[in-house]
Amino acid sequence: MLGLSTLFQFCTSGKNALKQGDYYQAVSLAVNRLRQNPDHKKSKEVLKTSYQFAIDYLEQSAQNQLNSNANFKWKTAVQSYEQINSLYEQIRTSPGALKIIPNPVNKYKELTEVKGKAAEESYEAGIQFMLKNTREDAKRAYFLFVDANSLSPGYRESIEMMEQAKFNATLKVVVEPTFANYNNWNFEPAVFGTNVNQFVKFYTPREAEDANLTRIDHFVKVSINGYNEGRPATSNRTDNFTDSVKVSEKTVNGQKIPVYEKITAKMTTYEKVITARGSIVLYIRDANSGADLRNADIVTDTRWSDRWATCSGDVRAIPEATRKLCGTKEPYMQRDFLITRTKRELDTKLSNALSSFYSNY
Repeated sequence: MLGLSTLFQFCTSGKNALKQGDYYQAVSLAVNRLRQNPDHKKSKEVLKTSYQFAIDYLEQSAQNQLNSNANFKWKTAVQSYEQINSLYEQIRTSPGALKIIPNPVNKYKELTEVKGKAAEESYEAGIQFMLKNTREDAKRAYFLFVDANSLSPGYRESIEMMEQAKFNATLKVVVEPTFANYNNWNFEPAVFGTNVNQFVKFYTPREAEDANLTRIDHFVKVSINGYNEGRPATSNRTDNFTDSVKVSEKTVNGQKIPVYEKITAKMTTYEKVITARGSIVLYIRDANSGADLRNADIVTDTRWSDRWATCSGDVRAIPEATRKLCGTKEPYMQRDFLITRTKRELDTKLSNALSSFYSNY
């Protein structure tokens, strides 16, 4: 059950929607409210007042579109009929609303007819865009064929035309293989795993040949500059700590008083650091003009570090958070740790660079 404050807010929103002429919203809010509270008086009033206004307005909007010369008028009429049917279903699932509107209107028969016309409308517009034979127009055609198939599943050759339009609209990018290198790095999985927009497709040279592509738009190549790993660098610092600990108690005037003893400790902390740098170059070249569209370094710096310590004196004087380092041994980096991390970070930066470059294609 909705709280009183929520019901009041809904009621106010419904009345405001009615005053502003948004009859559809007024009906929806009233119906939802009556679903929670079938006896809500103000919601009954809003529903009784707004329902016929909503139906008349939506029917008139549909007819106005159908009598006009507007582009995609059938699709706009579909939206009006779908809203009428939506109100019909909302009322049918709200017993409180059904008492107020026992015979809600539906337009399922009309909607089927209008959807067929809207599908034809979108399909024919898609054909016209395809005839313009440009990549951008093929994109528009693709979405129109998607609309046609959505409005009337399997309408004519909408599925086949959808696939053809997408193929025509897709930027074909051939990824040239990476040359053999000392670290056996291969960036092709990162390239092909990049989430670019739906109108960009990467091909290997073999895939492009097998597909008999009549047009290649771009070539992508990743060149490896190198990987450098520094020698370990060790630094240290020494800290002196002082604290007091309870060692016994003594009785003074009949009361037990704790006795403290001063303790000291020395801690020398060592830190070992190893740094690495990896660098690649991302080339993107126009297949027709040969011009470089992108020629930029991608660099990542990685770092490994660890600490250990030697301690003397009474270690209880050392804060607990750092005391655990006492007595630890000099650490050694796991083999290939930095080179693996560097490759992973370069993969990520490469994918981000490709996504950014091709986001507007």
